[in-house]
Amino acid sequence: MFRRKRVTIHEIAPEEIFLDSSNLPAHNRTQFEGRVERPMSRRAIFGVGVVFACIAIAFSARAFTLQVAQGATFAQISLQNTLSSNILFAQRGIIYDRNGTELAWNVAAPQTSASSTKPFALRQYIAQPGFSLLLGFLSYPQVDKQGNWWRTDYSGTSGLELEYNSLLEGKNGATMIETDAHGRQIRSDIVTPPQDGENLYLSIDANLQAELYKSIVQGASVDGFVGGSGVIMDVRTGQVYALTSFPQYDNNAFVQGDNAAIAAATENPSSPLLDRAVGGLYAPGSIVKTIFAAGALDAGIISPNKILVSTGALTIPNPYNPSQPSIFHDWTVHGPIDMETAIAVSSDEYFYTIAGGYQGQQGLGVSGLDKYAELFGLGTKTGIQLPGEQAGLVPSPAWKASVFPSNPTWLLGDTYHTGIGQFGFQVTPLQAARFVAAIANGGKLLTPQLLASSSPQFTQIPISDSNLAIVRDGMRLAITSNRSDAIDNVLNLPGIQLAVKTGTAQIGAHNQWVNSWIVGYWPADNPKYAFAVVLEKGPASETHNAEASLIPFFQWLIANHPEYVN
Repeated sequence: MFRRKRVTIHEIAPEEIFLDSSNLPAHNRTQFEGRVERPMSRRAIFGVGVVFACIAIAFSARAFTLQVAQGATFAQISLQNTLSSNILFAQRGIIYDRNGTELAWNVAAPQTSASSTKPFALRQYIAQPGFSLLLGFLSYPQVDKQGNWWRTDYSGTSGLELEYNSLLEGKNGATMIETDAHGRQIRSDIVTPPQDGENLYLSIDANLQAELYKSIVQGASVDGFVGGSGVIMDVRTGQVYALTSFPQYDNNAFVQGDNAAIAAATENPSSPLLDRAVGGLYAPGSIVKTIFAAGALDAGIISPNKILVSTGALTIPNPYNPSQPSIFHDWTVHGPIDMETAIAVSSDEYFYTIAGGYQGQQGLGVSGLDKYAELFGLGTKTGIQLPGEQAGLVPSPAWKASVFPSNPTWLLGDTYHTGIGQFGFQVTPLQAARFVAAIANGGKLLTPQLLASSSPQFTQIPISDSNLAIVRDGMRLAITSNRSDAIDNVLNLPGIQLAVKTGTAQIGAHNQWVNSWIVGYWPADNPKYAFAVVLEKGPASETHNAEASLIPFFQWLIANHPEYVN
């Protein structure tokens, strides 16, 4: 049998015949049907294949390097380049005085170049003198050599910048930045906004502080005192209006990291880094006589009207050697004096007597002296919100036994010297202003406050105001008395009513140096402000003292700030 082979017949469409026949004369190459194609040679095809093979090999090798050989390294680089977090630094709080004057504020960092501009604000301090130890300074955020932040916050280093650092510093924020493979920023999102620090409003009056500092510097410079300090506080609230220390350092230079200024301050033997107002300890001398006068009246051992006679020295027989009695000198002969006069002329004999007793007049004894000194806040910290405060020292038999183990017995002479603020007694200027404020306000021992919004805090000293009034009258008499031995009447200035007590404490192995004190309050008939000033370690041969240094200050106060005088 024969199979018939199937033949597929392709019919030619008429339009194909007409198209090709119409194209033959012109033979238009753009018309497909009229073109005769030449087949591609094998060599060209092979060459193209080789090129594509080389490109594929190169891409494979590069892919192997990026993904396998150095995959981990480039993955980390890719991650860092793609998504990164930057710190948004918070603005530190501004410090103002009670009148709104800026004492510490922020300024934008100067733009030197895009790579060196600091991303945080710089700190600036008031240029007026007398504030560096109160305000302190801070340290800035820091980066390591690789540019990574190892300290991301401002760090208060001293003074108010340290004490109130948590309030002032705020909280940093952060941004998330996305970049492409070429380092171009695609977008930036704030993940956490920064929270600026709170502002600090002080009770300090910048003008009073600066002028008090100038007066202390002038007074110290006249006779070679190595330092000094001054405090002014409100006797009704405890708010501190001025708290300054001399010498000072340049806190603007410190915050800028000026190595020369830092080295000069650190190596200075006058200790400009010591805040003498709260951390300086000084023998108080006669200023503590006001405390012991109030204590003697409270204990009932003497009447304010009782007359004691000052002969220039108090003599105690020596039972072991009658030819060599112990003699305790007064600074001059005062004659017959009562308590108010004894305060006004600062009679040592009178206060030797009420401290340790003499010729039938009972004394407080060392236990009584310690009791009343502690009631007026001596030997303990005041509680002010500042770093570096010292408690001071009130001499006692236990203290002597620990310090002088070879001669531990407490003697009558030790009581006498303690009664006039010598023999190991140590107080700070702030403690002195505080106890004077308590005498002025009727016995309220206030906690010193540095914030303008603070409320009064105090403990009541259990001494009647009538007894404190005797002390106040004696302090006013020191200004108004015409006696030749009333040395404080140089401050009897028209326009202001002051009540004061001065003191000169001998220091050094041979009493070759002195601390010169003045404490007081004003107005005398309606006390509002207490003050204390000490000039530190001046030559004992000089006659200049702390009260003379305050004359320019009070004259300035009368002329420029009558609201503080009346």
